[in-house]
Amino acid sequence: MTQKHPRISKAVIPAAGLGTRFLPATKATPKEMLPVVDKPAIQYVVEEAVSAGLDDVLMVTGRNKRPLEDHFDRNYELESALEKKGDGDRLAKVQESSDLATIHYVRQGDPKGLGHAVLCAAPHVGREPFAVLLGDDLIDPRDPLLQRMIEVQEIYGGSVVALMEVDPEQIHLYGCAAVETTGESDVVRVTGLVEKPDAAEAPSNYAIIGRYVLDPSVFDVLRRTGPGRGGEIQLTDALQQLAQDETTGGPVHGVVFKGRRYDTGDRGDYLRAIVRLACEREDLGPDFRAWLQRYVAEEMQRH
Repeated sequence: MTQKHPRISKAVIPAAGLGTRFLPATKATPKEMLPVVDKPAIQYVVEEAVSAGLDDVLMVTGRNKRPLEDHFDRNYELESALEKKGDGDRLAKVQESSDLATIHYVRQGDPKGLGHAVLCAAPHVGREPFAVLLGDDLIDPRDPLLQRMIEVQEIYGGSVVALMEVDPEQIHLYGCAAVETTGESDVVRVTGLVEKPDAAEAPSNYAIIGRYVLDPSVFDVLRRTGPGRGGEIQLTDALQQLAQDETTGGPVHGVVFKGRRYDTGDRGDYLRAIVRLACEREDLGPDFRAWLQRYVAEEMQRH
């Protein structure tokens, strides 16, 4: 097949959530700014977008999200202090976040759900395909999921969602896709979507994870989409309409991801993500792994 669409350049990162599962830490600090080892979670997401060639990033924010803007802005006072100390390594790390991409911000206002957050991006995105990256899912940079999704969108058109096979007992925690096979082992055609179904009613064990490449026609559908599950405007409902009626904006495909994903959406998974990433760091891993082995051995003996 030949390429149908221009190269995608814009990424949208919804970041207006309250982070109530991490209270009281998120009372005054956005959940996106919680550190994962030594970088805030949101920086991993922006780096992923940039590595996929998306250098125009729109963050959809809400109240009390000013620290996000400060993090990706220049801090001349801090940079000057580090420069005077001759601390080039830390200076480079501080400057890295402000040099990553061109970052824009828009306020969501009322928290009406993910679909509404995506709709807030319409004036910035215009009529071109774009990516949506949710901050609770960190994808290991060694497993280039977003690049693959962009390739699939360029080939097939329409929209593309990221899918992972999960235990059927866990499917009620996710949006779920009904699928058909294609000629590619990691690509499926999505024929239907349902938000957080009961296990007995789920059409598959393919769960939607927080990466999307969307045709701009999704904005037209979202404007007509009423509140769904939880009283919110669900992106899943809009994608379901696109999957059922391709004349509104092309097909919906899924890329089946089997790589490394770090879930920072709840406290236990957040801690596990930190441990896994710290263990794999060249500068921290050897000492941390040795300590962790000793700690686990001591705990096993104790219990």
